[in-house]
Amino acid sequence: MAFFNLLNQVEYACVCGLLNPLTKLYFCRHCMKLRCGFCVCHEVDSHFCSNCLENIPSSEAKIRKNRCNTCFNCPSCQHTLSVRASTTTVPLSGADSKEGSPATDEQKPKPANPDAPAAAPTTAKQVTKKMYYLACLTCRWNSRDVGIPDQMVATGQWPEPDYPNATRFAMILEHYQSVVLYDKQERQELWRRKTPKQSKFPSLTDRTGLTVSMIRRQMGWSDGKVQLKTTLTPIKESVASADVDDLPEELLTGEVNLKTVTTLAQRLAQPAKQPATVTQLYPQHKLLSIKRSLRCRQCDHNVIKSEYNPSSIKYRIALFAAYHVPDVRLVRCDPVREGGTEAWLLLRITNPTINEMAITIMELPTVEEEKMLIQEHKASIEIGTVGSGAGAAPSPTLSGLSTTFTRQGMLLEEPRMIDRVVNGTLKLPDSSFTVHQRDDSAEFDEVVQGHQDEPKFIVWRKANHVAIRLGIETKPDVPAGEDIVVGFSLQYTYVNTVVDKSVASSSTAVSSSSSGAGKEQKRQALTTRIYLNLGKLQPVSSA
Repeated sequence: MAFFNLLNQVEYACVCGLLNPLTKLYFCRHCMKLRCGFCVCHEVDSHFCSNCLENIPSSEAKIRKNRCNTCFNCPSCQHTLSVRASTTTVPLSGADSKEGSPATDEQKPKPANPDAPAAAPTTAKQVTKKMYYLACLTCRWNSRDVGIPDQMVATGQWPEPDYPNATRFAMILEHYQSVVLYDKQERQELWRRKTPKQSKFPSLTDRTGLTVSMIRRQMGWSDGKVQLKTTLTPIKESVASADVDDLPEELLTGEVNLKTVTTLAQRLAQPAKQPATVTQLYPQHKLLSIKRSLRCRQCDHNVIKSEYNPSSIKYRIALFAAYHVPDVRLVRCDPVREGGTEAWLLLRITNPTINEMAITIMELPTVEEEKMLIQEHKASIEIGTVGSGAGAAPSPTLSGLSTTFTRQGMLLEEPRMIDRVVNGTLKLPDSSFTVHQRDDSAEFDEVVQGHQDEPKFIVWRKANHVAIRLGIETKPDVPAGEDIVVGFSLQYTYVNTVVDKSVASSSTAVSSSSSGAGKEQKRQALTTRIYLNLGKLQPVSSA
């Protein structure tokens, strides 16, 4: 159970040995394991602007430097700026007056005496136009404060400030882009020399002594495989100098007005210029948001996959652990005191699935058993990555997979021993019990459940919730004021609806037609380790 800004009272153990609350874990239904944030591969699906909800391709987002072209952030408080309209009276230009009245010169009466002095010019006509500017509705900052002129249209191109080191940054960026491309070509050339292409069945061009490039040249076509080798872009190196300009006297003698000085957050929001005064703050383009998917590193299946539409908050695949693993919550715990006095603990276990669960609470594995579990987990990882080495024989199960899939096994988090000292023991129940399935309609039905014989450790039962009562005993060498940590292994049954591809055809033939489903349900027993933090050990009262 996790709370905001509070200690996690109940934590689950991931396969890598890290402890996390249930709300931060994922469940892979293909390899039947809990996965934390380090055991999944994070992939960016799409880029979008959280203000205008514009979906931007990845290539275009890279060119835009991951910023939106139409939305801006306030340089003062970092909130989104709004486009405000205002009416302004401007003089009518000569071109507009001619377009508005083309027959004015013909209708105007001509003077009788052309030599007479001309009359005084009349005042110019004025028109009202709508102008737009940027304003922040939070701190009342607007673009007029820094002298940015108003635009004629709401989506106008707002002027960008000039940065003193923009040219230098562009040269450095171009240089390192050429370095990356040059290094990539060098590695491809080295890989091509070390691993020549070997084909079991020679093609027609190999038997005739012709190559594809020779045939293309004979036909007058350009050789598409020939690429010019990239040359490194030269750049002038930066040289440190001891000549530093002196500080201005006004900085030491003048009065400081903190209202005109920018804060550290305002300067870091504009790293290219880092303005020192508030009059130099310019609106910044809003950073793009992303939608990402999470993929299991071991079996390479998606555990989280969101919708492509930016305005949608739904998931295509949502394998959160809270949807498949029993939720254990700490309801009440008696104060644990020194001297080995027994206390009582009340836990609530919730079944989030639509199938009944048979739950068994067991003791935690010993150090030797935990080391054996780690060795088994490492062995399963090595099986997935066999054949990736230079001298290893390819595995028959992974022979058809590409190098991208076989490389995922090397990115797995290294399993480790759980870094949590257990200084208390639980009196575990002597039998297993069943938790009913989740039924959303049962919350609205006024049906009284019939009486059934329950074990003594079950306090109450309602729908898919069960409360159990367990005893606690502390070790005699635990000092007062130390956190009491207890743990247990929770074994539960999980109904798997994923069909293995290797036995998909056989299972389809065996499954009965009356079931109406093409998937065969497999009930499996899974185990996870849970650790509880019961608070400080209370000293024995003198009374």
